[in-house]
Amino acid sequence: MKGILDTSSITFRQLMGNGLRYEVPKFQRDYSWEEEQWDDLWFDIDALMKNEEYEHYMGYLVLQSMDNKNFVIIDGQQRITTLSILVLTVLKCLTELAENDIEKENNFKRIDALRNSYIGYIDPVTLISANKLKLNRNSDDYYRNFLVLLKELPQRNINNSERNMRNCFLYFYNKVKNVYNTGESLAQFIDSLADKLFFTRIVVSDEFNAYKVFETLNARGVQLSAADLLKNYLFSVIDATGPHSSELDELENLWTGIIDQLGSVKLEDYLRYYWNSKNKTVRKNILFKAIRNNIKNRSDAFSLVRELRETVELFMAFQEPDSELWKSDPELQKCLKELELFQIKQHLSLFISGKKYLKDEDFKRLVKAISVISFRYNVIGGYNPNNQEDIYNSVALKIYNKKKFTLQDLKDVYVDDRKFENDFSTKAFKNTTRNNKIVKYILSNIDRHIYNSDISYESDLFTIEHIMPENPGENWKNIDSETLNRYVYRIGNLALLEKNLNKKASNMSYAEKKGIFARSSCIETKKIAKQYDDWDINTIIERQKILAKQAKAIWKFHSKIS
Repeated sequence: MKGILDTSSITFRQLMGNGLRYEVPKFQRDYSWEEEQWDDLWFDIDALMKNEEYEHYMGYLVLQSMDNKNFVIIDGQQRITTLSILVLTVLKCLTELAENDIEKENNFKRIDALRNSYIGYIDPVTLISANKLKLNRNSDDYYRNFLVLLKELPQRNINNSERNMRNCFLYFYNKVKNVYNTGESLAQFIDSLADKLFFTRIVVSDEFNAYKVFETLNARGVQLSAADLLKNYLFSVIDATGPHSSELDELENLWTGIIDQLGSVKLEDYLRYYWNSKNKTVRKNILFKAIRNNIKNRSDAFSLVRELRETVELFMAFQEPDSELWKSDPELQKCLKELELFQIKQHLSLFISGKKYLKDEDFKRLVKAISVISFRYNVIGGYNPNNQEDIYNSVALKIYNKKKFTLQDLKDVYVDDRKFENDFSTKAFKNTTRNNKIVKYILSNIDRHIYNSDISYESDLFTIEHIMPENPGENWKNIDSETLNRYVYRIGNLALLEKNLNKKASNMSYAEKKGIFARSSCIETKKIAKQYDDWDINTIIERQKILAKQAKAIWKFHSKIS
C-alpha cells in the first residue's frame, strides 16, 4: 500500500514506551465507549490474568507518523484512551495505599514507574503534565487536568465525552480495587497486561493522505463505520491547513452539534435514515460510498453537514413523543407513543421526508397510517421488516419528489382484514416487560373502544392476569405442560386486572377467580366472569377469536385501499 511505512505486531508496553507520544486529531470523534465495551474488555483482561500463556488481540491501530516519535491516531483512540484510563485507576489505587501508609515508599516508586511508562511525566513544581496521549479538544482538558492528576472528577457541566471518561474511570477503578488490594499485585497486573495485549500497528507517512487510509483499510476488510469514514472524508475535502482553517472549525462545530443531539443513538443509524429519506435505500455496508459519491467539493460537504444538523432534531423528536414539537397535537403525539411502544424504526426515513415535504394534515394522516400498519404488520403479524423498509423508502421518495402520498402507496404493507384476524386469533405474548406493555395497550384499547371506558395502557393501576396461571397448582390439575406452553400466553388467556386483585387471584381456581374478576373496573375482565362458566383451551380459543374481530375494527384504515 503506497505511503505505508510499517505494519507490525506490537504490545501495549512497546506502544507506550521509548518516549513515543500520540495525539487524537481535534476533528476525531469524542470518547464514546460505554459499559458494554468496558465489560467486554474487562472480561478479556480477567481471562488474561488467569492464563499465563494467553494473549489478547486488540485489533488494528492506524497511526500517521510525524517523526517516528510523535504519531497522530487515525483509528484506535477509543482503545488507547480506555487502556490509559485503566492504568490511571491502578495509579489511584496505589496512591490510596501510599497515603494510608501502606508500603508508602514502595508504592510511590511504583506510581512513578507506571506513570512514566504508560501515562507521562508530571512537573513536580507546576503540576503540568507532559502526557504520552493527547485527546481531542472536547476531551483533553478533562483528561489532562482531572484524570491524569487523579483529582476528584467533576460530574456537572461536563460534555458527553467527559462523562464517558469519568464513568470509564469509575468502572475500572471499582473492578481493579475489588481484585487487587496490594501494591505488588496492582503493579504486577499492569506489568503483565502490558505484554499480553497486542495490536496490529499500521503507520503511514506524513505525505500519505491519512483520510485515504480509512477507505483503503475498509476495502481490505478492516471494518470501519460509515460515520467514521464520512467524517474523515469531509475533513479531507475541507483542507485543514492555510486559509481554510476557519472552515474546519465550522465543520467541527456542526458535526459536534449533531453528535450532541444524538446522545446514545448511533450516528451511523441516523445517517442511514437521513440518506434513505431522499435516496433509494442503501444498506450499511455501502452507505459511505453512496454519500461520498455526492460530495464533490467544499460546498457539497457543508450543505450535507448543515442539513444533517437541521434534520437531527426532527429525527430525535420522532423517537421522543413528549417533545415540544408534538404537544400541540395530542392525536399525533398518541401515534408516536404507540410507535415507541412497538419499538418500530423502519418508518423513520419516511417520517423525515413526510415532515419536511408534506402539509401538516397530510403528515398527521401518514403517522396515523404507519401506527396502524405497524400494529398489524410488526406487532401482530411479525412479518419481514426489510420488505417494509423498502416500501417505506419508495413512499419517502414519492413524497420528496412530488410532495404527496396516498394510502394506496402503502397497500403492500397493510395486512388485510382476513390475514390480520387470523394472525390475531393465534397470537401469544411471553411474559416480558415490553410484551406486557403491549398486551395492556391491546386490552385497554379494546375496553375503551367497545365499552367507552377510560382505561389507559400507561396506567400503573392494572397488570396482566394470566387466567390459566403460568404456574398452575392443585387447582388446575387438568392442565398438562404441553397445553400450558401452547396456551398460557395467548391473548385469549390474558386480562387486565388491578394490581391488588391480581395478587389475590394468583393460582386460584377459575371458579374462585370469577369472583375477583367481577370486582374489576375493567369491563372486558368483568365480562369474563359472566360469560364463561369454565376455563379451558376451547374457552381461550373462543375468546381470542372474539377479541380478534374487535381488534380488526379498531386498528384499521378508515379509507378503503385495494
